[in-house]
Amino acid sequence: MKVPKRSSRHKNVQKEEAKKLIEQKEGRSEEEAEDFVESPVVSDDDDDEEFSDDDGSLSVSGSEDGHLPGEEDVFVSSDGEDSFDAKSDDVSGNGASGSGRDDTEHDKDEDAESDNSRPVVEESDSSEDEVAPRNTVGDVPLEWYTEEEHIGYDLAGKKIKKKERQDKLDSFLASVDDSKNWRKIYDEYNDEEVELTKEEVKVIKRLLKGKAPHADFDPYAPYVDWFSWDDSKHPLSSAPEPKRRFIPSKWESKKVVQYVRAIRKGLIKFDEKPKEEPSAYLLWGDDSTAIDRQGLAYIPAPKPKLPGHEESYNPSLEYIPTQEEINSYQLMYEEDRPKFIPKRFTSLRSVPAYEKAVNENFGRCLDLYLCPRARKKRINIDPESLKPKLPSRKDLRPYPTSCYLEYKGHKGPVVSISTESTGQWIASGSTDGTVRIWEVETGRCIRIWELGESVHHVSWNPLPERPILAVCKGEDVYLLNTGLGNAEEQKSLEELLRVETGPSPDDSDNDKTIVNWVQDDKIGGFRAVLIHLLSKKQTQRIPFKLHGLPVSTAFHPSRSVFFISTKKNIRVYDLLKQKLIKKLETGVREVSSIAVHPGGDNLIVGSRDGKLCWFDMDLSSQPYRVLKCHPKDVNRVAFHRSYPLFASSSDDCTAYVFHGMVYSDLNQNPLIVPLEILRGHGSENGRGVMDCKFHPRQPWLFTAGADSVIKLYCH
Repeated sequence: MKVPKRSSRHKNVQKEEAKKLIEQKEGRSEEEAEDFVESPVVSDDDDDEEFSDDDGSLSVSGSEDGHLPGEEDVFVSSDGEDSFDAKSDDVSGNGASGSGRDDTEHDKDEDAESDNSRPVVEESDSSEDEVAPRNTVGDVPLEWYTEEEHIGYDLAGKKIKKKERQDKLDSFLASVDDSKNWRKIYDEYNDEEVELTKEEVKVIKRLLKGKAPHADFDPYAPYVDWFSWDDSKHPLSSAPEPKRRFIPSKWESKKVVQYVRAIRKGLIKFDEKPKEEPSAYLLWGDDSTAIDRQGLAYIPAPKPKLPGHEESYNPSLEYIPTQEEINSYQLMYEEDRPKFIPKRFTSLRSVPAYEKAVNENFGRCLDLYLCPRARKKRINIDPESLKPKLPSRKDLRPYPTSCYLEYKGHKGPVVSISTESTGQWIASGSTDGTVRIWEVETGRCIRIWELGESVHHVSWNPLPERPILAVCKGEDVYLLNTGLGNAEEQKSLEELLRVETGPSPDDSDNDKTIVNWVQDDKIGGFRAVLIHLLSKKQTQRIPFKLHGLPVSTAFHPSRSVFFISTKKNIRVYDLLKQKLIKKLETGVREVSSIAVHPGGDNLIVGSRDGKLCWFDMDLSSQPYRVLKCHPKDVNRVAFHRSYPLFASSSDDCTAYVFHGMVYSDLNQNPLIVPLEILRGHGSENGRGVMDCKFHPRQPWLFTAGADSVIKLYCH
């Protein structure tokens, strides 16, 4: 509680008591010393407010119960002790104190005492008195450190770690319990909370009121005349005029030259009045003069023909046709027939209403509405010149044109075929659960495997000395020894395909393997893109995230680059660097198959909406050419290894053959020419040609159809 103010005769007694109490409490700890707080009240003006550190109580100076300037109250909060005045020399009561002075005299004395008791603030301009900032990042934006663990560097060059953010609910509850929370502000630059002192609060209040930050600042200081006017004849100097004031300026002469040139070119004009357009014009006059006014492209609106003698209600007899002429008008075509036949009336009152008035007015409105207001130049272009100039198909031979041989033996649709690297054998897989090997030249089937389940895909080993056939059936992948080659090759194949039954070294780390390499046993399925290493009997998953269901995959012909196709996009990965090289956006409904050019820089994509997309890897992620050739789904696309040919097979029972030349000159785009449409397969359950493959050495094309027939097309 506050001690009521006392009269001036008790000043010395109170002062001595306050000093004694302060000296007794100096030996206490810091926590106990906080209970004895002096709250100096220095009123800069009548509206300043003071806040005590104990309980955040507010005392307003200038009110009836406020303190006068120079007072300083000490509040004792422990055990309900009475508060006392540490400095009561300048205490004077008002109202309740019984001083007897009126309010006006009290305000005047209060202002005088505040002026006398106001301390003088001495500031230093030395840079040594300034406190160096904790953070030394300078003008670097703090947004650059949002994702970092530190907010800057201190003077020693060490990182300043960010403080852990407190929960908003906890910080709110802490701020409610803290009486000094209203004085705390957050410094983003140094990542810390700063508590404002009373002096700083006073400065902020004065600035908010538009006053000077320091109370001792005098805005109305007396003017100091620094110039002595004694014994001076001239205002500032009696020196003679300099020579430069009488020499023409070079800058002004340059400006004059610029203005003269602008006037000669017509850029600057003087006293030119804008041309006034006539407000009235001839309604029935000729608009030929308006063309010059509007420009050459202006077309005036059509105007009807002026009425002549024929349109008169009482024309001369020479304008009135006879009955024979009227009858001859009926025999004429409607286009050549006159639209108006003159008639003669005795007076204007006897003229009837015009029958075609509404029709002619409507036609006139259409003329005004539909008439073009600009003359457009018509360019005569031959449509044949717009067609691309493609080379003749005779110059692009050889390419497959007709069916030469058929391979029959499957009882179901042939889903996949693959040609051996030497071109002597071809393998096929069907939905009847069999895998067959055919001799290309004779069409004889030399080997059959019964797998008991529909075959999805077959593929030969690209190395001719290792005639191994990979077959995909359901969730299993089989590696078949075809039995081709000499005895030495067969012996090496048997050693290569032998699988050890013992535990693999990968199981030492207690990790689950992706697949199991077993000897003629079924294995569990796994939805992912896997790469199998036959020599080491190892399988690994690609270290990339699949952005969708994989549809087709392919290896680069010469580099460690891997292509993965999803339904919408194709991603190209580098297996050595394990990073994404490029993402190709097809723009089709769904991708069905992909094929890589033997050079490796071009790619063709087949889609379910009958489109073929040619991608140039060096140009863009968008297709270089989009060919809309098939009315149904494209099942397979293929490149020839040595000839500039590529083909596509579709469910419309056709296979398209194209010429695709890729030039070594990077400035020349690839040449794509459609060559031939190969027909002959039948449709089965809505499916047509399921697969197509080129012969590795000849310009021949193998096609596999849903009619369980494999056909060979030759040139």
